[in-house]
Amino acid sequence: MSAYALSLVLVAALIHATWNLLAKRSGGDVRFALLTSLVVAVVWAPAGLWLAWRDVGGYGLLQWSLMAVSGVLHVGYFVVLLRGYRVGDLTVVYPLARGTGPLITALAATTFLGESLGHLGWLGVLGIVGGIVLIAGGADLLRALRAGTHSPVDVQRLRAGIGYGVLTGLFISGYSLVDGYAVQHAGITPVLADYLGNLVRIPLTWLLILWLRRSQRLSMGGYLRQYWKPALAIGTISPAAYMLVLYAATMAPLSQVAPAREVSMLFATLFGGHLLGEKGLWSRLAGAACIAGGVAALALAK
Repeated sequence: MSAYALSLVLVAALIHATWNLLAKRSGGDVRFALLTSLVVAVVWAPAGLWLAWRDVGGYGLLQWSLMAVSGVLHVGYFVVLLRGYRVGDLTVVYPLARGTGPLITALAATTFLGESLGHLGWLGVLGIVGGIVLIAGGADLLRALRAGTHSPVDVQRLRAGIGYGVLTGLFISGYSLVDGYAVQHAGITPVLADYLGNLVRIPLTWLLILWLRRSQRLSMGGYLRQYWKPALAIGTISPAAYMLVLYAATMAPLSQVAPAREVSMLFATLFGGHLLGEKGLWSRLAGAACIAGGVAALALAK
């Protein structure tokens, strides 16, 4: 991976960890996903609409199908992620989500897209996986879940965090592969890949809210007044993180870029331990160091 591609990934990682901290603090639900998508549509309209006017005339069934599938996967990702943050810790949900997704992506990219990592690259992937295990609690976490040494509430929170973290990772691997293929092989620019996918997400999220309203009370007026500030912040900065990753994917194999972006867990560990007061800081710092080593190995892999 070139130094320029790696620098894009590192900047994206810091932005990504920052907006995940904001999402965790907001405690939002599916309505928050809709608000952030609306913000993205407005704030990024100048770039998105100009590129759309320039490029979409040449799009065919393949390009529009990729955007539609990407939109569906992103809706599932954001809804599940927000639910995980409401019922689990940032330092459990985030590393499992951000680690299992790129691991699956690397396996799929090398299997189906003809990419190759080499021995050093796979060593980097293993370092990232080991770091994920440490950050998520490692052996102590597994013992606590088996023996019930924590309070019932704590054990329930750990299980919920693990479950939602892994489920979120599956969605991440799905949209990473779809969007990576879109920018590498279908001629879609990274800005449009995110912006057009976001336009698909808006009606899908609204339909989901209407469906949930049959069994839940989901008013929008008061929710907008309460959550517009974090939604504005996340909707403004989160597309930048993903667009930088997609630009990096046009310069380096997706099997390298997807795991390398998990250096964001270094920042997430700091945020979760110091700013949110979550426990197990030192084991999670050790895990973050493993992830950093894994990222370095991926960067050096040919």
